[in-house]
Amino acid sequence: MIVRNVFRSLYLSSISNSRSMASVIKLNVNDTDTKAAVSKAVSSLQAGNVIAVPTDTIYGVAALAQDINAVKKLYAVKGRNGHNPIAICVSNVQDLFRWSHVTVTQDLLNDLLPGAVTLVFRRKPELNPEFNPFTDLIGIRIPNYPFVQQIAAAAGSPVALTSANISAAKSTLCVEEFENLWPHLDLVFDGGIIGDSEEARLGSTVINLSVPGQFTIIRPGSVYQKTVDILKNKYGLKEFR
Repeated sequence: MIVRNVFRSLYLSSISNSRSMASVIKLNVNDTDTKAAVSKAVSSLQAGNVIAVPTDTIYGVAALAQDINAVKKLYAVKGRNGHNPIAICVSNVQDLFRWSHVTVTQDLLNDLLPGAVTLVFRRKPELNPEFNPFTDLIGIRIPNYPFVQQIAAAAGSPVALTSANISAAKSTLCVEEFENLWPHLDLVFDGGIIGDSEEARLGSTVINLSVPGQFTIIRPGSVYQKTVDILKNKYGLKEFR
């Protein structure tokens, strides 16, 4: 833990010294035309930066999963290493088949996505081998948040997405709650307050679907019961504990 924290401090110091504080961009949640904001986000990601975005659950920090240096920055911002996996965000259900070995029907995927779930499958070799290098699984999200979906579609690459907080700290519902990360980010997209209760901090429900015919709940998250009902009652999957 001490070695990891020292590495994080040194790495963040090196990238912080080369740039200034993040630019904060206010999103108008009632404005369906977010092309300008999406363009700025994608340009920043493609330049190898880490950005912060609102989602359908909590605030997240994002980088391009296929960019080795960007992944290193993201791990450093989180205070993580490759032993603690990070999910990817894609724009549509078909993308799951591109990056993972899907074991369930497309109807099931359509019932859960977009939504506050992270589905875990075995990863395909096309995914950057230095991203989550110690597991053959990958968690995939399609947040029910059009701005994030549009970024993932325009980026042309899976977007690594994880909560906007230091690992083990509580998740964040407004941009002010992760101000300590701003010096290490390029852009912060402010979508206002996402939720108004501690329950809102639960994040997505994470389900391992890598074994055909069964599922395992990795994290109950915010839509646990709804998700379990769909998997068990509608599709007959067995829960493995």
